Amino acid sequence: MNNFIFENKTKVFFGRGCVKEYLACLTKGHDTILLAYGGGSVKKNGIYDEVTSILEKAGKNIVEFSGIMPNPTYAKVLEGAKLAKENRAGMILGVGGGSVMDCCKAVSIAARYEGDVWADFFDRPGIFNFEPLPIGVIVTVAGTGSECNGGAVITNEEMKIKTGRDYPECNPKFALLDPVYTYSVPRFQMASGGFDTLSHIMETYFSGSDEDNVSDDIAEALMKSVIRNLRAAVLNPKDYTARSNLMWDAVMAENRTIKLGRRTYFNSLKMYHRLGVYPN
Repeated sequence: MNNFIFENKTKVFFGRGCVKEYLACLTKGHDTILLAYGGGSVKKNGIYDEVTSILEKAGKNIVEFSGIMPNPTYAKVLEGAKLAKENRAGMILGVGGGSVMDCCKAVSIAARYEGDVWADFFDRPGIFNFEPLPIGVIVTVAGTGSECNGGAVITNEEMKIKTGRDYPECNPKFALLDPVYTYSVPRFQMASGGFDTLSHIMETYFSGSDEDNVSDDIAEALMKSVIRNLRAAVLNPKDYTARSNLMWDAVMAENRTIKLGRRTYFNSLKMYHRLGVYPN
């Protein structure tokens, strides 16, 4: 294997009931929470009520940052940063899928940085001489694996540029993964998440080098797992074993483990970013 340095700072709490059991403790020391979520599905499926109830009982001041869209925009990032600054939020809590988590990571930079965030951290690799605003995430859609890395893909609508950066400094401090929270995801979206995970693994697996290495062995096991469990979950969307395996497959695909010793070109993803910014 090639030389590498490995670290992952995100602490994962996995399993049924983990949000109820750990959320209050994990937000201890932060009086004001910036609660970030998407288009409102978390309100329809009851997750919003459960999360806010826990935070309110813990005496937290909740500042809502809603409406995070698929393919989050730079304008939305600046909106979230403004809210965080004005309300002196001590932590960002993202509840949702990859878009929500990606947006939260960019907000965590913008809330603590006085310069041009796009120019200094997305147009080119940034340098951290400050601590980004802490992030915690509650995953409701499995697929992107954003919960255990510092990666954020953001769209600058004015410049027509969609790009991503992975900063270890932006890794969530904790990730709460309750597979039951993914039950309400429509079957098509669930399948799309499975193929997202599979694509991430394949783009890593087919990059250089071709030497025998542990990363490839893990990737092969993960690809088999995604295929097997996605078939089971399509037949029975409330198959807990299948949904929990898919959730952990997504994490393992993007927590940097299978990238060790690999070049990880991700050329297909880069082409998608260039093209996808136009039709969204």
